[in-house]
Amino acid sequence: MPDSSLRGKRILVTHADAFMGPVLCEVLARRGATVIPSTDALLEPEAPAALVAASGQVDILVANLAIRNPRTSAIDVDEVEWREVFATLVDPLPRLCRAVLPAMIARRAGKILVMGSASALRGIKGATTYSAARGAQLAYVQSLGVEVAAHNVQVNAIAQNFVDNPTYFPPEVQADPRFQDRLKREVPLGRLVSASEDAEFAAYLCSESANCFVGQVFPVCGGWVQR
Repeated sequence: MPDSSLRGKRILVTHADAFMGPVLCEVLARRGATVIPSTDALLEPEAPAALVAASGQVDILVANLAIRNPRTSAIDVDEVEWREVFATLVDPLPRLCRAVLPAMIARRAGKILVMGSASALRGIKGATTYSAARGAQLAYVQSLGVEVAAHNVQVNAIAQNFVDNPTYFPPEVQADPRFQDRLKREVPLGRLVSASEDAEFAAYLCSESANCFVGQVFPVCGGWVQR
C-alpha cells in the first residue's frame, strides 16, 4: 500500500534542482505531498519572502541550500569567497523562516527541515568557509527549534556527508578509484548513503510521526562523524 503520510501537505523545497532537491521532490510527492519546487537562488534579500508569498499556504519548508564547496586554505580565503558562500547558504535561511513562521504559528502547525552538512560536526582541511556556513545553519536550527516548539512548529536539520547527490558527489567523483578507497577508509558504512535513504528520512521528519523532534540535528553520513 503506498505511503500517504504527507497527503494534503504543501511542501516548499528550495534549490530544487541541486543537492538533495530532485530526489526530495520525488520522494515527498510519492508520499502524497503537494510539492512546490523552487530553483530561485534566493540571493536577493527580498527573494525568500516573495517566494513564500507566491507559494500559497506552506505547511512544510524544506530549506535545501547548496553551493559547490570551495577548497581553499584558511589563510587564502578572501572576502569574495566568504560572502558568496554565506550569501548562498546562510542568509536565505532566516529570511525563509521569517516568511513562513507567522502563518505556521497562527495555525499551530508546521515544520521546517534544513538539509545541512556534517562538515559542521567534524573538521575538514581546506573547508573553513563552507564548514562555518554549514555550522551557522545548524546553530540557527537549534535555537529556532527551541523557540517555536511551544507553537507546535518543529524545526530540525539533517547534517549529511557522503550521501549520493549531484552537487557534492557527481558521477565523475564516484567513479574515481581514489574516492572509492577514501570511502572504505573514512566511512564506516563503506559506501555512500543512497539519495533515497536520505530523502526517505527527510520525509519521515516532515511527517506527523516526527512531531517530538525540535531543534535537533541528525547526522546522516554513514558513521563518518563518529570516526
